[in-house]
Amino acid sequence: MNAPVQRRPPQEVMRLERLGALHQCRLSFMRQLTRRMAREGWSFSRPRFEIDRNGVGYAVYSAHGPERTYSLVAFAHDLPDSLRSDRVIAEAWDTTFALFDGAPTEDDISRLRANVPLQEAGRITERELTLSRANRSTRLWSHVVERLAAGLQPDPAQLAETGYLMRTTAVYGSGKFGAADREYLADRRELQPPFQAEMLTVYLIRTFVRDLVEHMAQQVGGDDAVCLSSANARLLGIGNSTGLGMAPFLVNHPVLFNNWIMAREEALARVLSETSATPEAIGIFEACLNGADETVARWNSAHPRQAERCAELRNDLAALRHYLAEASLTQPTPWKALAAWASETLSIEGQELLNSLMLEPYPDLVDGLADCMSDVTEQGFRINGRMTVGEVLRLLQESFGWALERDWSESPQIARAWYVSEEKLEPRLGERFEEPIEPYEQPLAPARDAALAHQVLEHWDAGTEIAEFLVKHPEHRHTVRRAQICAFAPYGEIRDNTIAADMMPIDMLRAKLSFFGATCFDPRSDRWLRICMYAGAPYPDELCDWNCDRWVYPCPIQ
Repeated sequence: MNAPVQRRPPQEVMRLERLGALHQCRLSFMRQLTRRMAREGWSFSRPRFEIDRNGVGYAVYSAHGPERTYSLVAFAHDLPDSLRSDRVIAEAWDTTFALFDGAPTEDDISRLRANVPLQEAGRITERELTLSRANRSTRLWSHVVERLAAGLQPDPAQLAETGYLMRTTAVYGSGKFGAADREYLADRRELQPPFQAEMLTVYLIRTFVRDLVEHMAQQVGGDDAVCLSSANARLLGIGNSTGLGMAPFLVNHPVLFNNWIMAREEALARVLSETSATPEAIGIFEACLNGADETVARWNSAHPRQAERCAELRNDLAALRHYLAEASLTQPTPWKALAAWASETLSIEGQELLNSLMLEPYPDLVDGLADCMSDVTEQGFRINGRMTVGEVLRLLQESFGWALERDWSESPQIARAWYVSEEKLEPRLGERFEEPIEPYEQPLAPARDAALAHQVLEHWDAGTEIAEFLVKHPEHRHTVRRAQICAFAPYGEIRDNTIAADMMPIDMLRAKLSFFGATCFDPRSDRWLRICMYAGAPYPDELCDWNCDRWVYPCPIQ
């Protein structure tokens, strides 16, 4: 009998190069949401659509679950082209949104109308779960309006090239700007998985964007105007521009990040342990591979690093096809053999795409792990003061052994510093030796700090309680806490230097966004990227059991 495959070790998985090559999978938060809504029979309505001929006004979209209703309150604005910007510091947008807890009254809408368009300059309440905004993709928006107004469908090639009519520049939640705290919502079954309120917001925004572009086409074309065909509408997702503000999240939430990675690694280990593959499983895998072929074929990026990775990925898929033609998946432990071949043959990008694809045929092994992806423990907040210095040294060695071998006096190792912008209270990454930012540095370099703490701890008696050490050295409290977290969250630490001269912040962004379910990652520099969300997904009026999952691949599977 074959022994079960073990999860890959953190020192392999938690390198930035690999984290920056992750792809969406069955456990991604968007797919968790669409599966739940279909399974539970959610219904949807549009109780208000008060948009004038200039495209200005508001609309309300309600999602009705088994126990609660959530409503997107959307505001459309007439934004001059000169004010349209992806920058988080923008002050005006084409559209602004809030996700309301329940069905809003007229008083609620009036209050939101006075605050939501202001975004950070306004204030919302715990009745709102998220705050968001989006801008048009101007060229594609104009093309779609003109074509629909003339009674024609837009060019599918242009739809596929851009992938979205609007892109968000922020979807705020979890207490920001007055919104409901995560703790307030944590007992709701439908919101227990991470970021479900945010994913529902984007899902409903996508429907509003479709309705708005059709409304504008009707204003131009009158009776000649037509709606988007279902096939063309499904091609379109919601774009997103994500910058440095998201990167520190992974460092600041080690337990949560551990739970995401561990769930994915456990899912992969379960699939690789399968002793055989049924014809049905092979059929699902091959269908998803066909869809991945199509997605990768149209995935382009002007960023040199991602352009090279996309080219490698196309070669990887060709190599995978060749392997499958010669090595049958009907052999014993087929997925384990396939993964072993991939680790020797494919790029990291190709390996991680294959890992996602291998999960697709096994909902019974994978989907239940979604319940393990939230952080519901307070264990990480408390320092165990009775732990000995020797035990802490051992934990630091286990999680940061690689960092203890670095020379942290060398400039390339500490070239950068994370700080918070005074103007916008957003994380930024600066050059330590070129800007006067060191006094404002945030504790986002756990590897360096672990090496510094280890250096001091080595001079203490191994049997001393760590509380005594921290009385003398409180500056190392955060490192001791992280070391203790690693004892029960082994995937919580990135095994790379987050302040090195050659560090690529986009790797952290992509890791997080892959768990959201994003596709078509397009770095615009090493510090921000564009993505697409919900491209290919069924709209609320189409959502059902057979199309609620695997829609990320161009050919949904019934």
